[in-house]
Amino acid sequence: MHDAISLEGQDRATAVVVTTEFKHEAEVQRAALGMEGLVPVVIQHPLSTLSDEEISDRGADAAAQAVRIWLGQAAG
Repeated sequence: MHDAISLEGQDRATAVVVTTEFKHEAEVQRAALGMEGLVPVVIQHPLSTLSDEEISDRGADAAAQAVRIWLGQAAG
């Protein structure tokens, strides 16, 4: 989150990727750091038990969400 906020401060688009298990923590951190507008990419938890194909699917989902965030089309 800190890296993303630093990069956003340099006018560089970022995507913070978190799993559903850590979404609330990401929201708390962005509020504490004054970046409520920084929308995280959220993928399903867990990752450690997935097959390579399932990990690939999560990656594709994350990429699609990141594009929507960068285009301002994310719900937030």
